[in-house]
Amino acid sequence: MSAPRLRVDTPERAGLDPEEIRHLAWDVEGLTRGGRPWAAGAVVVAGRGPVIAVQRAAGWAVRYAAYDPEAGAGVELPPGRRVAMTVDTPFDLASLTKLFTSVAAVQQIERGTLGIDTRIGAYLPDFRAAAAHGVTVRQLLTHTSGLRPELPLYDCADDTERLELLRAEAPVDAPGTYRYSDLNMLLLQQLLERMTGRGLDVLVRDGITRPLGMTSTGFGPCPGAAATEDQRRPWAKADRGPLRGVVHDENAWALGGVAGHAGLFSTGRDLAVFCRALLAGGAYGPARVLGPDFAELLLTPPGLGFAVDQPWFMGELAGRGAAGHTGFTGTSLVLDPATDIFLVLLANTVHPVRRPPDSAPRARAGTRLARAVR
Repeated sequence: MSAPRLRVDTPERAGLDPEEIRHLAWDVEGLTRGGRPWAAGAVVVAGRGPVIAVQRAAGWAVRYAAYDPEAGAGVELPPGRRVAMTVDTPFDLASLTKLFTSVAAVQQIERGTLGIDTRIGAYLPDFRAAAAHGVTVRQLLTHTSGLRPELPLYDCADDTERLELLRAEAPVDAPGTYRYSDLNMLLLQQLLERMTGRGLDVLVRDGITRPLGMTSTGFGPCPGAAATEDQRRPWAKADRGPLRGVVHDENAWALGGVAGHAGLFSTGRDLAVFCRALLAGGAYGPARVLGPDFAELLLTPPGLGFAVDQPWFMGELAGRGAAGHTGFTGTSLVLDPATDIFLVLLANTVHPVRRPPDSAPRARAGTRLARAVR
């Protein structure tokens, strides 16, 4: 039996308060206004059940030509050369990529080809340091491996040196200790590719995005994407200049753009489909990418790849089992199985330069949607 597909309809048809939904859209528009806005541009897609109650774009996909460190501000493009944000604009998802890597891993767990509590040394014996400490697949998925947040792979001379760094990296905390780490998803990528003989990009495409009809989702390059950063040292880790359509994360860039922790591009509508499929127990339309029990496993505390009940970016959606994630470039999504609602908020907050993280607007959006539930 097919699961319902998304359709655009009124907030009332979705069982959501129209006034709160209007305020949610206005709030997002306000994030892109002023001389130094929270983001140059933003897209919000939110709804309940199979209904998209709001999809709104605001601001600019490309607003700045560069960043001027002496002025501490972006160099504005003339209005005629700016690119307006639309609801179809793709974004560099940054760490939202981790969710797709996690789903790809849970698909293997469901098939019985991967053991969730098996030590990764059984699959990656050459990753000797993590193997020696008994790191398990579950610990990679829950960020409890004890591995440090990242390694400077972008400073390595070649892929051989990068791989050797990963193989020699031991946990800095005792396995079982929570420490959010990109390395977890890089090791998980290595494991998946080793056991399946296919690249992560192929696993994501064939196992998730193609069955779900997410035609605007994939690893870069993505020429029409929202611009990210004028990436230069000392504020960045590499000197690459203004970036648009190529991965922002320096390690993912060094790895060729396909990485377990970053590299995917997508749109608000495609991510709404992803949320809808998980809320519907792994199915969307005629496609099923996970069984209901395994879709639930992803979202059950502490979450496999997904963060659960985090008020710092979920607002009042937290506290009742809502799950989601954020991305460094300004992306986020939240889905709440208890009320069947989803919220996708995409913004290019690092355009033209990275800044101290501020998730207050994400939390306000989550609170708006939580209060809209009738």
